[in-house]
Amino acid sequence: MPDAQPKPEPRSRYGNPAFYDVLGKRYYVLSSSVGYLERGVASWYGPGFHKVRTSIGEPYDMYAMTAAHTTLPLPTYVRVTNLQNGRSVVVRVNDRGPFVNNRIIDLSYTAAAKLNMLRNGTAIVEVRSVDPAAAAAPAEVARVTAAEVPPAAPLRSLQVHAFFVQAGAFSDPKNADRLAEQLRGGGYGTVFVRDNEIAGRRMFRVRIGPISSVEEFDRIVAALARGGINDAHLALD
Repeated sequence: MPDAQPKPEPRSRYGNPAFYDVLGKRYYVLSSSVGYLERGVASWYGPGFHKVRTSIGEPYDMYAMTAAHTTLPLPTYVRVTNLQNGRSVVVRVNDRGPFVNNRIIDLSYTAAAKLNMLRNGTAIVEVRSVDPAAAAAPAEVARVTAAEVPPAAPLRSLQVHAFFVQAGAFSDPKNADRLAEQLRGGGYGTVFVRDNEIAGRRMFRVRIGPISSVEEFDRIVAALARGGINDAHLALD
């Protein structure tokens, strides 16, 4: 099954309310997918949902290159890269979900198979929006773009990344040090403060890790949530 082929599509009449509520949580649908980039844990859904109506109104096809997302406008095309093995696919987002903590995208069976994540059920991924207009460029340009990120080939640049849980980010180093000291000794693992400058602004980030698996990520994020930190997320070195 080839990757989804991005093409300009109108915003769907279905599945794009300003906001909606699921399991006591409110989700706000983005007005645009331009520049969207997110890193976190992906899951997949298969036989139990096959041919069930998606949020966009189409029947779910577990063998197509599609995905579900909580806030991206429908439809949207995204490139999903498995940061643990470098494999990459392009999928069309046509459904809502996953409504499980710490999961940022739900992939079709085939998309998950191409990312080699069926056995584990999850993977640490990067989700990046694809501009359909740019993807529809002349063939000469399209070939160069595809060569930069082969759909099923490892990306060497990804092999140097380490994964962390980011518990907080502060402009005041005292606040970062205070949180780091609070977390140390709590069984989370190695806690440290990293500072760097982004767009001329210096930020101090409290991180835990490195981590080596989705299971470890889930354990730390759940423990932080029990301690009142509900916005922890995946970070790369």
